[in-house]
Amino acid sequence: MKTSFLIAFPLCALLAACAPPASLQPADAGPTIKGDGRCDATPVAWAVGQKGDEAVLKKVWEQSGAGLLRPIAPDRAVTQDFREDRINVYLDAGNTIVRLACG
Repeated sequence: MKTSFLIAFPLCALLAACAPPASLQPADAGPTIKGDGRCDATPVAWAVGQKGDEAVLKKVWEQSGAGLLRPIAPDRAVTQDFREDRINVYLDAGNTIVRLACG
């Protein structure tokens, strides 16, 4: 038992030294979103057929209630994980929105 204490005590001290000081911690929690962050693609159906420029994507992000927006180009590999806080914006080769889906 004495040996394990001699090993555990220095290990705990080393781990405590890894925590960043309070001066490096962010002053606030970061950006906030409206609502609970869950995606709803219904209010943004108007965007299908629109150019996927910054202004349109910003409106899609805001109106969908999603916390994240992921533009997906043709033939682009993406993860298949489902995230209820993300809206996927599928674009064609001309940067036109062809489909919107939560996940």
